[in-house]
Amino acid sequence: MLHYAIVFFIIALIAALFGFGGIAAGAAEIAKVLFFIFIIVAAVTFVLSLMRRS
Repeated sequence: MLHYAIVFFIIALIAALFGFGGIAAGAAEIAKVLFFIFIIVAAVTFVLSLMRRS
């Protein structure tokens, strides 16, 4: 999932470079959502792995 967030971030940077503001904003928003989902899933997985060791 982090891979897709990075891909959309790069798409946003390239679109902004060429002047496509709407596409850049959309891709940046998708990248932001995917990144936060990745952070939540990583945190839940970390907590579950700590609970399993106990």
